[in-house]
Amino acid sequence: MSAAGSTSETPDSAALKLGARLELDGHTVFCGTCSWTDKTLLQESDWYPRRTMSAEERLQFYASRFPVAEIDSTYYAPPAEQQARLWAQRTPEGFRFDVKAYSLLTGHPTKPQSLWKDLREGLSEEVREKRSLYVSHLEPDALDEAWRRFTAALAPLQDSGRLGAVLFQYPPWFHPSKEHRVELEALRERMPDYRVCVELRSPRWVASDRDRERTFDLLRDQHLTYVCVDAPSASELPRLLEITTPELFVMRFHGRANDTWKGRTTTAAERFRYLYSENELEGLANEISQVVEQASESHLLMNNCYRDYGVQNAAQLRELLTP
Repeated sequence: MSAAGSTSETPDSAALKLGARLELDGHTVFCGTCSWTDKTLLQESDWYPRRTMSAEERLQFYASRFPVAEIDSTYYAPPAEQQARLWAQRTPEGFRFDVKAYSLLTGHPTKPQSLWKDLREGLSEEVREKRSLYVSHLEPDALDEAWRRFTAALAPLQDSGRLGAVLFQYPPWFHPSKEHRVELEALRERMPDYRVCVELRSPRWVASDRDRERTFDLLRDQHLTYVCVDAPSASELPRLLEITTPELFVMRFHGRANDTWKGRTTTAAERFRYLYSENELEGLANEISQVVEQASESHLLMNNCYRDYGVQNAAQLRELLTP
């Protein structure tokens, strides 16, 4: 593997630098993190050169160090098309954003106030006053419109070549069932033009060889990328480096902190507060190097975004994968 930079796309992006990727006979490996704006990274570390950097400056600085990032703000509230356009304009050609799907679309509890105003006003007063909103609270037409708007908002990223994939992270209670398999099958119909990856937090999808075969066959049939995870043993999620789409392999690193995986924490950063050791990363790099050549593009994303843990480990992993 060798590090590669990028060429510019427009005069406005001519001065933008792209963090190093790894190239191997036409296969490209992107290392990065699941957040470049976590509060602990901004306020409790010195990774960014200045605390007073603007949002644009921070993103450009991050992109000059890493060629991929996950956007998780879209999980808490759907993005606006103008915001997606700014993300595209502020990053160099060759940069990739993996976008986390809006919580409502993956069965997670969702704050009613995060829903588009007109759709929220169409809910019953009883539902609007609930602490959490779920898909079952929306009429079918309203749900279809929510999917359409979420998908349309990502168009600037897709059109500029910066949309890596849309990440659908399903909760632990999303177990393998006929209903949930139908829901996965519908993803390709909902987002026919985008690369889609799926992270299944219920261990039951891959509990046995038979379960794994059935799950991976479903994802292959629907052309959905399986998200491999490195997670605490308390999650009961095995580390399965399985490739279900030839164009993309995705792996997310959640750290190995058992005590916070199922416990209450004040923030997501606290939940994934774990710094991988060099020995742990060496072991992971050995496993990863065996599979990345099976996909055209690989996204390796550190979700241990507490302070500068994620950026530290992302840089170390990239170095370990470079011969």
